[in-house]
Amino acid sequence: MSMQDVLLALVDSCGYWGIFLLILIENVFPPIPSEAVLLFGGALTVSSTLNIPGVVAAATAGSLAGAVVLYALGRCLQAARLKALFAGRFGRILHLKPEYVDRAEKWFQRYQGWAVLLCRCVPLLRSIISIPAGFAKMGLPSFLLLTLIGSTVWNAVLVEIGAMLGTAWDTALPYLDQYTVWAVVAVVVLAVSFVIVKMVKRRKKNP
Repeated sequence: MSMQDVLLALVDSCGYWGIFLLILIENVFPPIPSEAVLLFGGALTVSSTLNIPGVVAAATAGSLAGAVVLYALGRCLQAARLKALFAGRFGRILHLKPEYVDRAEKWFQRYQGWAVLLCRCVPLLRSIISIPAGFAKMGLPSFLLLTLIGSTVWNAVLVEIGAMLGTAWDTALPYLDQYTVWAVVAVVVLAVSFVIVKMVKRRKKNP
């Protein structure tokens, strides 16, 4: 029995609580296939007592709880320690410089709202984004609100798709895998483009 089968069996037996627990864990340990959990949860609304609003609410509550854990972890990170790490062997191997810490923090403080909101709809990044939010000391109320909005949208879309597909819910998984790849690539391209534009502007100011 695969890990996915075990997780789906938990959802099938525990219902809303199973969904809440698995999505919470997925936000802390991204390898858990939350997309399968959400699609299966949606499919169960057709053949069980579960309903779409309840599944979405349970999943969103799990997302918020997991996001707060990583946000708290980010708050515990100290810029001085990261700079010291980047100044050592670790930084030389990965070509990371201490000044990158300040730059990353300033960038996130400027675009933190959009970063949190949009990344909550991108697999993998939807969990990791909570750490820089905490590190940059983003206000907890704003973080929770944006996480709530982004997570609700993402969860509702997948649960609704699962409900529409019913027993064929797993046919959507290959398309979600493709979406994950393209979404991550798009985020990377946007980030690189932003850096290039900033470098060009800086060179024009200081020829």
